[in-house]
Amino acid sequence: MYLVCFVVTLLLMKIAILHGPNLDRLGKREPEIYGRATLKDLEQLIRTEARKLGFSTVFFQSAHEGALVDKIHALTDRGIDAFIVNFGAYSHTSIALRDALSASGLPAVEVHISDIKQREKFRHKSMTAGACIAMISGQGFPGYVAALRQLAKL
Repeated sequence: MYLVCFVVTLLLMKIAILHGPNLDRLGKREPEIYGRATLKDLEQLIRTEARKLGFSTVFFQSAHEGALVDKIHALTDRGIDAFIVNFGAYSHTSIALRDALSASGLPAVEVHISDIKQREKFRHKSMTAGACIAMISGQGFPGYVAALRQLAKL
């Protein structure tokens, strides 16, 4: 029985969900844009949907660009299978995060809770999306479920 459980665990696709600055403020920060649900609420939604798809998940949030780069490298080395990322404001400015995702060689889907094309002009372009297989913007929390489903098709 233990051997069967161990084998099943090895077969799960491992997805890392990385969040950048201010995502820890969900529920408090600009609720008219991001809603009142918290990052913990979002993680529970993702965890539940990921299990249905046969994925295991790991979550990380940081306001520090270097910490996010280091986490991408560490998770890649640990054998993660794919990423879902919302780097917040760093999406629009960070060549370092784009390079880290590219260097991982792993599929990534970028998610934005709000529609970046309907926000301030400086938010319209994502620097990091070019290292991803898809970008989902403006679907709120369900955008993360769509990202999981996109990865399930691989």
